[in-house]
Amino acid sequence: MRLRSLLFVPGDRPDRMEKALGCGADALILDLEDSVTLNAKPAARRAAANFLRQAKGRIPLLVRINPLDSGLLDDDLAAILEVPPHGLVLPKAEGASSVEALSAKAPGIPILPIATETPAAIFQLGSYTSVTDRLVGLTWGAEDLPAAIGALGARDETGRYTAPYELARSLTLFGAHAAGVAAIETVYPALADPDGLAAYTRRARFDGFNGMMAIHPAQVPVINQAFTPSAKELAEAQAIVDAFAANPNSGALRFAGRMIDAPHLKQAKRLLEYTDDSH
Repeated sequence: MRLRSLLFVPGDRPDRMEKALGCGADALILDLEDSVTLNAKPAARRAAANFLRQAKGRIPLLVRINPLDSGLLDDDLAAILEVPPHGLVLPKAEGASSVEALSAKAPGIPILPIATETPAAIFQLGSYTSVTDRLVGLTWGAEDLPAAIGALGARDETGRYTAPYELARSLTLFGAHAAGVAAIETVYPALADPDGLAAYTRRARFDGFNGMMAIHPAQVPVINQAFTPSAKELAEAQAIVDAFAANPNSGALRFAGRMIDAPHLKQAKRLLEYTDDSH
């Protein structure tokens, strides 16, 4: 499943669900959690279930359910599992045990944990290696965690994450790759800042994220572009692979005026494999 862009759609807005199908996102996340008030959750469950029946097969559809301890999860699952989504987005996940608990209730459905929303969750980011077969990826969030610890926010006056939240981001990135699953960058909330979004997506790809969540259809093309390797990148990656294939007894080679060795070959192969898997 290619996951460059995952667009959130409020579960109580079926009109937006239909429109979202045409925005170019690789997947939609039908949200039953934060964007839906408590009173609206029954209607949101019905709308999400109806949309799963109507649209399944047209685009990967995930559902963000309510947290394990919310008292709302069983009703969420009862509504949507008749036509199972491609994945469940689990908020306030706290490591492998959370994945196992959800899998027991929804066996066989891949899970995308939001892995940094509580203080305890930070200490479990290495545990996802034991549930790799149940994951569609790993992502993080920067809104719930500061609220949980009484912080004033996650960003400084320039808009950059402060040190605690950079740590959460980094641990999610490494936790995902340790588990061998997609690392999904969190949302960029400033809708009126396309330049900031573009810079944010470029940094995410540079750092090793494989995709990103979106909160508005206008963000999707920018995200897709950032996470789609350019023709130049692909050509260079193939040239590196070919250079080592032509010199099987060399551990290091001179290439385009620089020295390359095993890590460069691994990086080139990963890029080509990622592109192949995307089609």
